[in-house]
Parts: sequence; C-alpha cells; structure tokens
Amino acid sequence: MLPLDVLMPLAGDLPGMLPPLITFSGGVNWTVGFLTTAAIFALVALGLNVQWGYTGTINFGVVAFFGVGAYASALLTLDAPGDFESYLGGWELPIPIGWLGGMVAGGILALLVGLPTLRLRDDFLAIATIGIATILRSIANTQEGLVNRARGLNGIPRPFEDLSKDLGVDYDWLLLVLISAVLLAVFLVVRGATASPWGRVLRAIRENEATAQSVGKMTTSYRMQSFVLGGALMGLAGAIWAHRIGTIAPDSFDNLTTFLVWTMVIVGGSGNNRGVVLGALVVGFVWFGLPLIQEQLPDFLGTRVFMLRRVAIGLLIIGFVLSRPQGLLAEEARVSRFAPRGDGGGGLWPGGLWSRIRGQPGGGAA
Repeated sequence: MLPLDVLMPLAGDLPGMLPPLITFSGGVNWTVGFLTTAAIFALVALGLNVQWGYTGTINFGVVAFFGVGAYASALLTLDAPGDFESYLGGWELPIPIGWLGGMVAGGILALLVGLPTLRLRDDFLAIATIGIATILRSIANTQEGLVNRARGLNGIPRPFEDLSKDLGVDYDWLLLVLISAVLLAVFLVVRGATASPWGRVLRAIRENEATAQSVGKMTTSYRMQSFVLGGALMGLAGAIWAHRIGTIAPDSFDNLTTFLVWTMVIVGGSGNNRGVVLGALVVGFVWFGLPLIQEQLPDFLGTRVFMLRRVAIGLLIIGFVLSRPQGLLAEEARVSRFAPRGDGGGGLWPGGLWSRIRGQPGGGAA
C-alpha cells in the first residue's frame, strides 16, 4: 500500500473513510491533513532534487531510503517487543532522537549503495537502485527478529501528542506547524548548499562531468556527497511519516512511491528547490483530489477512481516532459550569485551551464 493511501484517512473524522467535505470543518480537516502529508513528501522531493536535479544522479530507489528512515526511527522509539512481536530495538528513545536516527540511517544506506554504484552509467545505476529497494523490502518481509516481518510495527509514538492535550490545541494543527517548520529548515539548508560553490560544482557535473574533471574536480566524491545528503533527507521524511501514521509494514513501501516523488520533481521543476515543493503540492492534490470526486463520476469511472489517479499521474509526467520539461518553476540560469538571473530554460535536464559558458545557444537553466 502506498504511504499516501495510508495517510489519506487521517485527514478525515472517520478512520478508513474519505474526509467529509460537505461541511466546512470537514474541508478544513482534509486540508490540514493534506498539507501535512505534502510537507513530508516535499522533504523527499528535496532530497531527490539534490541527487538528480542538481547532480544528475538517477535514483529509482527513493522508497528504500524513505523506508529505512521510517524503520530506524520506529525501532529507536518503540517500546520493547511484546509476546507476539519480534523486532530489534525497542529502546523508547525520544522522538527527535528517532528522527535523527532516521536521517543517519538514510545517509548510511546512501553511502553503502553509492560506493559500488555511483561509477556506473546512468541506466545501470537506475537498475541498481531499484534492485536495492526490492531487496530491502524482501528482507523486511521474510527475516524473523528484524522488523516484525509482514506484521509490521504498531504503536509508534506520535510527536507532541501530550502537549496538544495540555495546551488544548488540535493535534493535527500542531503537527502541521511542526512538520512545516522542519520543511522550512531543510529548505533553507538545501538552498544555501546548492547556491554555494559546492552546488555549482554539482551543476557542472550534471552538465558535463568530463569538463568538471578536467578542471580538477573529484566528481565521484561530489556525487557521493550529494547522494548521501539526498538519502539523509529521504530518511528524515520517512522517520516523520512513521510517527505521523503510527504503524508501518514492508508492503507500505512499494515502487509507486518512488515514481510519485519523481513526478513531484518533474512537475515542480528539477533543479529548483521552490519548484519541487510546489510540485509536491500539485501532484499530491491530484493524487488526493481524484478520490474526493468519486461520487460525481459515472459508475464506470467511479469504481475505478484509484486506478484513474495512476493514469492521471502518468499523463502529468508525459505532458510536462513533452510540453514543459523545465517544470512549473524552471531553474534559474545563473553561473554564479553575482551574475544576473536568467529566465529559466528548456530541456529535460535542467541546466545548460557549460553551454552558456561556451556561449552556445540552447542550454537550459542553470
């Protein structure tokens, strides 16, 4: 089951049912739940943007880093396993420690995956990252004593739940503020890193790795750094998501999650941090919005609404790749922060830095 499918009922008043939008309070509840979920997946999209949007490293195993972060945080913060449970950890650590552990777990996994794979060609790297995600899901499903197998982990503590009761504040609103603050902090860190000389090296590698090597840049090291940073952000998002819903299982982490995040980056604008956050909102709204109009659709469509939204995501990808490959917010065409801002550009790969330096037309936004 896709994580977003698990989260959608949490926005409503009745578990397992679509939120009651016929009332104002129902609409507010759904909106708060949606924005919270979109913020979590914006964190994942920012991580992928560092890896692919800025460095050009293809990662089709996003769900692996997301899942490892979720499990790491859950194992650190859960109680000791009961009579019918079997998992590592159960140390009842504070939730912030769990989130930090999720980040570290995502970064370590990226390091372990990157060491043997980052020297591969892009197509082989894509296949390798898909394989890693499949292998980890299979281990979680079959290995006894690790993460409770297919039974999953339940009762994951929720952050600041007691505080919301003490203050008399609606918990969903408090959670939205908390996760939005985390997203803002991560956004500022990523924006600062990608606007620095380090970020310009990443864009140079993306545009022409051989040229970057010719001026003395250790491209494999830079690719590893961006890969680990992206993996850590995905792990953090997974950790937050686990504590948001309170229960996780291996089947929650399927490859559809990976390609939904890719859609967010493509639609929003790869290489543009504000763009990928916007993409998370737009794609998330399409993913959630279609089931909400199920009753208004003809019967032959209403009964297939969950299949229909997959078709909608596919059409979004095709439409943007063909008609607006730079996304909703194109990457700004800048060689450095002292150069004038450009108007963005076109091309599937956001950028064209080396083309602009050489004075050749047709480069994308850098």
